[in-house]
Amino acid sequence: MTGALLADLQAKGVATDAAPGAVPGRRGGAGPSDHRALSLGATTVMVPMRGAGRSPYRLRVIDGDGAGTARRALLLRDDLPLGEVALPATPRFYALATADGVPYPKIALLHARNVLASTVMQSCVRYNDPADACKFCAIGSSLKEARTLARKSPEQLAEVAAAAVRLDGVEQLVMTTGTPATPDRGAAHLAACAAAVRAAVPSLPIQVQCEPPDDFAWFARLAAAGADTLGMHLEAVEPEVRAAVMPGKARVSVDFYLRAYAAAVEVFGRGQVSTYLIAGLGDRPEALVAMAETLLSLGVYPFLVPFTPIAGTPFADRPGPPAAMMDDLYRRVGRLVRAAGLTSDKMKAGCGKCGACSSLASYEAAP
Repeated sequence: MTGALLADLQAKGVATDAAPGAVPGRRGGAGPSDHRALSLGATTVMVPMRGAGRSPYRLRVIDGDGAGTARRALLLRDDLPLGEVALPATPRFYALATADGVPYPKIALLHARNVLASTVMQSCVRYNDPADACKFCAIGSSLKEARTLARKSPEQLAEVAAAAVRLDGVEQLVMTTGTPATPDRGAAHLAACAAAVRAAVPSLPIQVQCEPPDDFAWFARLAAAGADTLGMHLEAVEPEVRAAVMPGKARVSVDFYLRAYAAAVEVFGRGQVSTYLIAGLGDRPEALVAMAETLLSLGVYPFLVPFTPIAGTPFADRPGPPAAMMDDLYRRVGRLVRAAGLTSDKMKAGCGKCGACSSLASYEAAP
């Protein structure tokens, strides 16, 4: 599967003729939401689901697990077969619960094919204020629907991580957090969670994600606790776009992020600090490419992803970027990543290492 085909698939989504619920995946909540993990050979990509007639791509189920869940499907474009794709089985750790009765999926979820992920604090100081909230964020929806916990304890995360590795062969853990009204921006709880997981599963690579804390000393504390990599997500880059789509977060300046990145790279190393850049929020392609170049000069991996609308957000009806725009961006940023020697395969853990929400990795090795 070429990078251009993956970019087109993510831009246009996929429909299915299977019964509702037959193609397993997440719904709602923080991203990747309403996507399905499709494994095309060695590549796993998160693809948004579309209703019949809304995408040229379609999944025709080949077989299932006997319980109504599809395991293999034929991917078609305009009814012409492109190849077979594998769909992830329901993780075995999903059937377990803690001693006090909390189902493991309320603590952490499987992302893509082999990534365990958890939002350790499922709330944000800005989320409930329309004047401050990021217009693309749905962090509170899964909490509202009682599908998760407001705060996961270090002990809970360590227990689930150990089970996910033992039962499902999970290969990395990503822990993110909503932003609390504290100067550490959630780093303190992330550090406690990382330390607990590291003690329970010493070999599991861990990425932690938060906004830049006021005190950059938290970077060394996170690393000492067991975090291998760090994500701090800019998402949008131009001042007017940031103010429009994430007004509260925009008060944390890009300059402050850049200073935080430089400090974090000193701790975690080049290529082990990353950020999301979301195409389709309004930034000009030239601005995204220029920011990617700046980030790479600091040793930061620019994880470029397409905007995908999430139900229940102010941007629920905003279209994602065209496939041609993403193909061009991926080619330009992929060349920069390759020239900087900071390709995603060198990352120890994190969204960039997984790569399923983007097609960037497919362009990093392109001539």
